[in-house]
Amino acid sequence: MTLEERMDYAARRKSEMNCCQAVLVAFADSLGKGEDELKRLGSGFGAGMGTMEGTCGALVGAVMVSSLVSPDGAAMKNSRAIMPRFKELCGGATICRDLKGIDTGKVLCSCENCVRNAVRAAGETCSLCR
Repeated sequence: MTLEERMDYAARRKSEMNCCQAVLVAFADSLGKGEDELKRLGSGFGAGMGTMEGTCGALVGAVMVSSLVSPDGAAMKNSRAIMPRFKELCGGATICRDLKGIDTGKVLCSCENCVRNAVRAAGETCSLCR
């Protein structure tokens, strides 16, 4: 699956699950994990860890993907690259509440696009995530 296909797949699956889960299942083939296991892994991270106050679940999913495939030490390096790339793609924010414009009324990035951007950031950053 190409990176663009993964991005589209994750965005389509978003209607059935939270943002973190959608990112994780888009990489199921690369991770060697079943969809049910990945959905359980990401179940508590949607909607900014359930409160919209935390980090976007899609970004959390991207870092999880990197962590699952990276050798020791590389996951932290990848995280340091994934976060700013996601932030750049999503209008300058990483917190769910900010992305959704809860306080400002200005949506910076829809959930579907957060999912797409998280998949892109993971795929661009982590060679094993492709």
